[in-house]
Amino acid sequence: MLLEVFLVLGTLLLYFLFSKKKEETLPFKDGWWGRGQKPVTKEDSSIRPFKVETTEEELSDLFRRLDQARFTEPLENSCFHYGMNSVHLRKVVSYWKNQFNWKKQVEVLNKYPQFKTKIQGIDIHFVHVKPPRLPEGRAAKPLLMVHGWPGSFYEFYKIIPLLTDPASHGLGDEHIFEVICPSIPGYGFSEAPHKKDFNSVSAASVLYELMLRLGFNEFYTQGGDWGWLICTNLAQIAPNHVKGLHLNMVSVSKLGLPQLLSVLLGRYFPGLFGFQGEDVRRMFPFLKKGLYRILSESGYAHIQATKPDTVGCGLNDSPVGLAAYILEKFSSWTDMEFHNLEDGGLERKFSLDDLLTNIMIYWVSGCIVSSMRFYKENLQKGIGTQKHEKLTVQVPTGIASFPNEILHIPQAWAKKKYTNIVSFHFMPRGGHFAAFEEPELLAKDILQFVDKVEKEQLWKKKGE
Repeated sequence: MLLEVFLVLGTLLLYFLFSKKKEETLPFKDGWWGRGQKPVTKEDSSIRPFKVETTEEELSDLFRRLDQARFTEPLENSCFHYGMNSVHLRKVVSYWKNQFNWKKQVEVLNKYPQFKTKIQGIDIHFVHVKPPRLPEGRAAKPLLMVHGWPGSFYEFYKIIPLLTDPASHGLGDEHIFEVICPSIPGYGFSEAPHKKDFNSVSAASVLYELMLRLGFNEFYTQGGDWGWLICTNLAQIAPNHVKGLHLNMVSVSKLGLPQLLSVLLGRYFPGLFGFQGEDVRRMFPFLKKGLYRILSESGYAHIQATKPDTVGCGLNDSPVGLAAYILEKFSSWTDMEFHNLEDGGLERKFSLDDLLTNIMIYWVSGCIVSSMRFYKENLQKGIGTQKHEKLTVQVPTGIASFPNEILHIPQAWAKKKYTNIVSFHFMPRGGHFAAFEEPELLAKDILQFVDKVEKEQLWKKKGE
């Protein structure tokens, strides 16, 4: 009897020592998001050139609406504590009407090649920039870069040349990229889904199809905001195709007991919970920098995750309302301290031309409602309930942690989700819109991450 017990215990020990849990992937979501029923004929997979164009009628309508705007007087000394300050909003609108040159900005938008292609029933818009030059015998590395809300593909315009032609910008030529920047379906010039339930997994599946259609079987991905989740899902769907995942924002939907204890005790015993000094500085006091910050900055998300069309209808009808709604995010998410300034610090990191160009992309495409619906599609079933939230990410992951991000996620928390973090850097400055705000810092971090993956051969297909 004793021998049998030892045999059973030995078998169990060997099982736990040598058995390896099967790495589960996220199912590809093959949907149909076009109008009506899916046709029986094969979908047109052609890739068509696209240019941003605006008619005089559209511009006349815009200026009429700007002229008829009604402003509300702000409270005295309120700065940006109540949201967009209408004193500064008047100045922005005046610049928009009298100095901003949209036609010139259209030329800027069209300086990079743009295309559309139909995937799962909807037109997908994307920017596709190849290197201007390649050393002999070298190949460019495909890099998919995905924006978020309330941003657009335009966020990447300043980082694109740093990645496609790094040598000309003092960044060396060891890694040269071919950059693909799509508009998330329902954003910018990508067609909005016509059916419910188009979430981050749906978007990841569509963009995976896009990369395969472009002929890229192996590629890198990069994202922040919704781009973080879409790229994360893409890495879960296609780990044999995503060589590396670089993020400038991470979030975790499930915290275990160790993480909860770290919230209470991490300030006093950082080493016990794997925290570094910079983690402590960014996270604590947690009530102020964690809980209260989330409560004060998440009201928009609750609206958009429940009744997006209600407020969206007003924003889609008023360019001034749209500008106020978007600009307030570019203030607070760039630096929370900017709410103490009457101008929200908007021009400390961005030009009005750049800010208004992003707003105009939302205005001329009429996409604000569909962009806001993405919150409902992703959050209506609750947090932590979806399959992708329960699966880890095994592909090599690099994280650029910017100090002014809304909520700091330490590496000790992130590694529960991203089990193969090969690069985690505390960035010296910058906030939520990293590529738009600090393109050189982000480009350097992407380059060092890819260099590590390539030189150390950290990416392996399953079965190799």
